[in-house]
Amino acid sequence: MAMVGEAFLSASIEVLLDRIVSGDVPRLIKGKKLEAVLLKKLKPTLMSVKAVLDDTENKQITNPNVKSWTDELKDAIYDAEDLLDEISTEALWNKIESEYQTTAMKQVRSFFSSFNPFNDGMQSKLEDILGRLDNILNQKQILGLKENFKGENAFQRTPATCLVDESDFCGRDDEKEKIMKLLDPQNLSENQIDVIPIVGMGGLGKTTLAQLIYNDPRVDKWFHSKAWVCVSEEFDAFKLTKTILEEIKCRCDGSQNLNQLQLELKEQLSGKKYLVILDDVWNENYAVWEQLSIPFKFGAQNSKIIVTTRNESVASIMKTVPSYPLQTLSNDDCWKLFAKHAFVGTNSRMHPDLMAIGEAIVKRCNGLPLAAKTLGGLLRCKLDADEWNKILHSNFWDIPNTASNILPALALSYHYLPSHLKRCFAYCSIFPKDYEFEKEELVQLWMAEGLLQLSKDNGDPEELGKEYFKDLRLRSFFQQSKGKKSCFVMHDLISDLAKSVTEEFICRLEGSGGSCVMNEKTRHLSNVQEPYDVRNVLMHDLLMKSSLRALSLAGYKNINELPEDIGSLKHLRNLNLSQTSIKRLPNSLCSLYNLQALTLHGCNDLVELPRDMGRLINMLYLDIRETKLTRMPEGMGKLKDIRILTDFVLGDQSGSSINELGKLKHLRGRLAISRLKNVVNARDAKDANLKDKVNLKELKLTWDEYDEIDGDSTHDREVLEQLEPNTNLEHLVIGSYKGTRFPEWVGHFSFSNMVSLKLQDLFEKMAGWEEWLCRSDEAFSLLQELRIKDCPKLIKSLPKHLPSLKKLKIANCEKLECLLPGTPSISELELEKCDALQLEPLPCGLRKLGIEGSNMNDSILEQMLQHCTHLDKLRISNCSDIRSLPEGTVSITLKKLRIDQCNAFDHSKIFLYTSLESLEIGGMKDCPLLEERCEKEKGKDWANISHIPVIKIGGELII
Repeated sequence: MAMVGEAFLSASIEVLLDRIVSGDVPRLIKGKKLEAVLLKKLKPTLMSVKAVLDDTENKQITNPNVKSWTDELKDAIYDAEDLLDEISTEALWNKIESEYQTTAMKQVRSFFSSFNPFNDGMQSKLEDILGRLDNILNQKQILGLKENFKGENAFQRTPATCLVDESDFCGRDDEKEKIMKLLDPQNLSENQIDVIPIVGMGGLGKTTLAQLIYNDPRVDKWFHSKAWVCVSEEFDAFKLTKTILEEIKCRCDGSQNLNQLQLELKEQLSGKKYLVILDDVWNENYAVWEQLSIPFKFGAQNSKIIVTTRNESVASIMKTVPSYPLQTLSNDDCWKLFAKHAFVGTNSRMHPDLMAIGEAIVKRCNGLPLAAKTLGGLLRCKLDADEWNKILHSNFWDIPNTASNILPALALSYHYLPSHLKRCFAYCSIFPKDYEFEKEELVQLWMAEGLLQLSKDNGDPEELGKEYFKDLRLRSFFQQSKGKKSCFVMHDLISDLAKSVTEEFICRLEGSGGSCVMNEKTRHLSNVQEPYDVRNVLMHDLLMKSSLRALSLAGYKNINELPEDIGSLKHLRNLNLSQTSIKRLPNSLCSLYNLQALTLHGCNDLVELPRDMGRLINMLYLDIRETKLTRMPEGMGKLKDIRILTDFVLGDQSGSSINELGKLKHLRGRLAISRLKNVVNARDAKDANLKDKVNLKELKLTWDEYDEIDGDSTHDREVLEQLEPNTNLEHLVIGSYKGTRFPEWVGHFSFSNMVSLKLQDLFEKMAGWEEWLCRSDEAFSLLQELRIKDCPKLIKSLPKHLPSLKKLKIANCEKLECLLPGTPSISELELEKCDALQLEPLPCGLRKLGIEGSNMNDSILEQMLQHCTHLDKLRISNCSDIRSLPEGTVSITLKKLRIDQCNAFDHSKIFLYTSLESLEIGGMKDCPLLEERCEKEKGKDWANISHIPVIKIGGELII
């Protein structure tokens, strides 16, 4: 769609102009007369191009030749970006190499620099780009394009304080209740399974309606199992079966065989009432649907499948009841949704002039919720009638329906984005439809592409990227994923909009049968595959793309090495190798001087990093979680700009010392320092300077977990004392510490921001730790999670005042006799082998309780639970004196119960617990007899427990 393409071009040209006049470009060409002259000519040429872009946004509606003109211009702009990037890369190479070379080597390099073919190549490329741009400019008169045309201007950046409520639901209550009636078990159906299609055009709210039905509490009462599957354009029976299994079981055995998966799904659904929602179905092949649906036929009567689709022909091959056609919203409901997003912090009635304009805008949305929501977000907190009128009278409403599949309202929303957000949103076209992405992942990609416009006021690219992301999310370009709360997705129509901006410049391979046409204009290629896809990555082909900025091979289990030629990707900023089988990285990787992000998370076979990592001075992000690294290479302190370093592994007499951390002043987020036994001098730990790292929120300090207890405990204590972090720290883990006591900072009241504290695998030499002294009631006022384990002589005085504590676990503290802390907000409690604890009635907000290896008896348990009016999960293990459970409030609220190795327990009264959804009994002498008594529809006790959806006895699933 060319109309939104001009806005993208304008933003690109602004970035190019900024790079020409600042940074490495002027410094590198200094003294190179010809290149300087050419670059000076490039700037006014780009400005002349930019001057006509506003007019193209109007002329292209009636003149189709403008589209081909803008495509040629885009291609030339991309080439100019590549050229400037080459210049910057050369400057960086000179800087780093000069630091590593001897004086003699520098003289030799200086002598040969004048013969460097890079200079000739640069001149040729500059001349080619200028010639193409001149040719493009010459066509503007033929196309009738005017310079400095006064078109519609983009809004100023919206304040980040304006928030949007994501729980929008207007005017669909009647529709929801009509479908809920179809699901109601009292509404008996003649069909074994009812397939209910919800049909309507894109942006109408089909998915939102289905989600609200799926999450309605009545659904959990009516059905034993439920599953949500986003189908989209690829209807793959294997993937869909696997996803449904994962939704129902929360796991899958990893089978690559459709037959095995369908047999397992049949077993899971047999005799059970289930609800499955298949969202966004496009498949019109009856045979493919029939193949997928076979296991569904073994479910109980009145099971339901809801299908959302844009196409009635899709519904016709699947439905067993009439389709439910979703209608557009009324103007009143559409206005409510629009106003909810547009008038944040103010009442629309206080702005009658805007109401009149807004109502006219809403009419042009034609009852589509997505259009109303997006335009409302665009006008959020804008109270200027002129700006609202620009939206109402924009030429975008006049785009012919046949010219594009993009809703005018969405194209309009993109058009009025600030230029810095246009480029970032357009880049999202690399994601296939329904692709779930994390905020951090996208920000790293933006950084790699140089899309973040840093300023003196905001020089942190990661924080700026998060701000851009938030702006786009608040404008409804991104929405939170239903499946993964940490992930986001784009609505299909938003995805189409992003793709229309970049068109042939981005190629997406989607699914196992995906294909796309690549040509000389293709700049970005994305491919999402299965871990062992038969179409292996052709590394050679990737290495031919010398201008590659970002490369992700995440999840390819068949990749265990990288070629030495990886060093040829000089422009590479982002390399993601997470979840691969990589063992070592070639040292040539360290010549990628532009590399900003290296992700190795979950590379379980990785044993070492390249020796010259210190050369990667642009590195901002290094994720090495869940690897087998035994040390850090020397020179890690040279990565002075790094923000995220997830782990720092201390080697045995080799690699980087802990004092290298002191040079990394910008560390933030999470840091895990392991193998602390290898710290030779405690003063080196002090040089790590953790106390000054104010942005560090999570810190994990571990010695060797399986180390023999023969180290120097005094030395360990001195090391820990010197590793005192900043008081801004929120999460602290100390593991396998061999000291005889804690330094004073551990547990000090100044750490008032602490949210989580875990002390684990300690105390082998702290057998004398008897009392935890807290000097202030303000200590740990924000602490939400506390875990204490293996304290053989801890007797009394846990912190008494923990007002925010939600999770508490105490294990193997057999002499601990004090009362539990004052924790009114606690929701999860686990006690293991703490026989001496003084137990009083637990707070009413407790939801999850686990007791193991205790001298607990029925009366103590009843006293503990007398106020627990919200308890829904209870686990009791190795408590030989427990015979029964309390019959009070707990019997009404409890949903999950697990009893292990409690041989005196009488299960006969479990039927009193009418709300139970899951029951597990194991490790008891009479388990075989119990299995017989509870046998489905035959056992003596079946009538008492048949209301429970999931029952396991002795590890065997009964239901």
